[in-house]
Amino acid sequence: MHLIIAEKHDAAKRIAEILAGSKPRSQRIAGVEVFRFDDKVVVGLSGHIVGVDYPPGYNSWQKVDCRDLIRAEIVVRPIQEKIISALERLGREADSITIATDFDREGELIGVEALKIVQKVNPNLHVDRVRYSAIVREEIQKAFQKRGDVDYELAASGEARQIIDLVWGAALTRYISLTSGRLGKEFLSVGRVQSPTLALIVDREREISAFVPKPYWEIYVDLEKQLTVQHAKGRIWKKDEVDGIVSRLGPLGIVRSIETKPRVDKPPAPFDTTSFIAAASSIGFSAANAMHIAEWLYTNGFISYPRTDNTVYPPSIDLKALTSLFLDSAFSEEARLLLQGKMQPTRGKRSTTDHPPIYPTAPVDKSALKEEQWRIYELVVRRFFATLAEECIWEATSLKVDVGPEPFRASGARLIQAGWRYYYPYSKTEEHILPRLEKGERLKVLGRRVDSKETQPPARYGQGKLIKLMDELGLGTKSTRHDIISKLYARAYVQGNPMRPTNTAYAVIDTLQKYAPTITKPEMTQTLEKDMTLISEKKAREDDVIEESRVMLTSVFDELISNQEGIGQSLRDGLRTDKIVGTCEKCSSDLIIRRGHRGSRFIGCSGYPQCRFTLPLPRSGSVVVTDRVCEQHGMNHIRIINKGKRPWDLGCPHCNFLEWQAKKAGDKADPAAGEKKAARPAAKKAKKPAGKVTATQSGKKAAAESGDGLVNVPGIGPKTLKKLTLAGIMTVPDLVGAEAGSLAEKTGISAKKIMAWQSAAIAES
Repeated sequence: MHLIIAEKHDAAKRIAEILAGSKPRSQRIAGVEVFRFDDKVVVGLSGHIVGVDYPPGYNSWQKVDCRDLIRAEIVVRPIQEKIISALERLGREADSITIATDFDREGELIGVEALKIVQKVNPNLHVDRVRYSAIVREEIQKAFQKRGDVDYELAASGEARQIIDLVWGAALTRYISLTSGRLGKEFLSVGRVQSPTLALIVDREREISAFVPKPYWEIYVDLEKQLTVQHAKGRIWKKDEVDGIVSRLGPLGIVRSIETKPRVDKPPAPFDTTSFIAAASSIGFSAANAMHIAEWLYTNGFISYPRTDNTVYPPSIDLKALTSLFLDSAFSEEARLLLQGKMQPTRGKRSTTDHPPIYPTAPVDKSALKEEQWRIYELVVRRFFATLAEECIWEATSLKVDVGPEPFRASGARLIQAGWRYYYPYSKTEEHILPRLEKGERLKVLGRRVDSKETQPPARYGQGKLIKLMDELGLGTKSTRHDIISKLYARAYVQGNPMRPTNTAYAVIDTLQKYAPTITKPEMTQTLEKDMTLISEKKAREDDVIEESRVMLTSVFDELISNQEGIGQSLRDGLRTDKIVGTCEKCSSDLIIRRGHRGSRFIGCSGYPQCRFTLPLPRSGSVVVTDRVCEQHGMNHIRIINKGKRPWDLGCPHCNFLEWQAKKAGDKADPAAGEKKAARPAAKKAKKPAGKVTATQSGKKAAAESGDGLVNVPGIGPKTLKKLTLAGIMTVPDLVGAEAGSLAEKTGISAKKIMAWQSAAIAES
């Protein structure tokens, strides 16, 4: 039996269909679907089926010295046990195996991981490798006709990266988290690539904060024939100079020169991964989402492999034949026009031998794709067409006009030939056509204006721009950069796009830059990335590169340990501000995000126990305090981040809770609404609001009389409500913030029941 291993299930299914020439027979082995035809079986993995980790004895953060992780044993553990079982069963009956995973460093490692599992049960297998850049019939058939050898060195470089990232990430993350006291779900993540990337964002934000705007002025004059000209100096930095120019302006403008010449915009280079992500970002896609969609399109045979550094089409791609495929598609008009032209492809600066640039491999109906999938597919198609199109040609006009003794100018542009811009409308430019004028022509001055402006700070990094910068600095790879950015969001280090660092990010980066700057600079990562490339080129040994990284990390820890006290204090001081939400309206103390004894979270007053002002928070997700402030309550808006889900903008916790209370009151007053309240959907539709009914004592009394939401907590009836009121528990936040044991003593209610109510209240809120 001939066993073929693909990287993913969908890729396996498609490869099997292409090789079989018909629909292969589906079968389940150890719960995993495989595809049989003739004497062949195709099985798909799920990316990495094993991973590197420390032995179980290293799991305790408090008991294991962080420095011990640097040279601790690294073990391989199963991740996908069903797939491993399927491989073992298939391996026993196989006599040959073909690795058909993605053709890059990560794909090679994934293939070798699977190969090792099969070879344990059948060491005498014949092994070969196929490499392809598109899952289409012609390329897959060609790849299987020209099977080669597995590149074990390339796989070793991928394994080295796994081990290095594990050791650096685990050791540094534990050290920083333990030193700061941030453990559990709120641990502080530090990484070999992640931290230098985060430092770029923090440094840019510091530039923005430190930026001092400089005033300047621009002078414009409106002339006859709907012509507006600007003073030739452009920005003028002194106001008295502006006043002098304005005073010298006459009633007429005299045309001194008119120069018209062609301007050529060359077509863009083909997409590599970095430029693709940048383009997708410009039309509203996050880096991770753009890559996720691109990988789906690739697996289903619509575009080529999306992880590439190449910007030059290889001669093996028949560009005319490929374009002809689109004559019966939604892009039929564009394809027809292209085929009538020269079709001379552009060439970028990078040419590699692994994968071609990203290009469309087959037409597909818009109705067969989801909206986001179509937008990414269309982007790839149009970029491909643009790289084959003619230049865009403009007629550019430069005009000089004297108004009194002062020189003014204007420029215009008229589109002569749309060229590639016809196919690629994402790069926006507009015509600006000047009126017909002659040299020496006199034009009446109709008006004048002086625009007062200020210089602007540098722009924040959008995801596309940041990935370009990471590429330039050698931070990460084409396959990992979008994942790094996703982690920064997931770990509540950044928010928004363009990205803004949170207070947590400031605390971590400020501390590292002061006491261990090596971690935040790209040079360290650049060195290790080059060394890992040398492994794939057989110029360095995997063990030597890993050892070098351990020596570097040991040096970093020498810095950390010698400054441990300062690091701890710096982190604690910085992180405290990350938890401040606003000012208590009762006592003017800070309102801080706190965690209860059983994992519940709430906003509590730092003046506790004298002040018991509290607001509940959702139990799960990372809490990010944003820069936006509620005008009514002076509290910062809150964002909740749950892994794999869209961020939830909770808004002002106080406002949100008031809305929830109002909703509850409305449901109680409306019997029809009350009937629909099974499973309490009303609270969920209110987007888990959180807040306090009122901060005044009289408001508290009124709230207590109506139950203030307490009666809506499962298990709390009128008698229990009375006991709670007598114990000073008049609101839901009072209940959430109470110590269960103490409240049990006051009310005679079991602490277990009270904790159950607290959990229910948190979940409801």
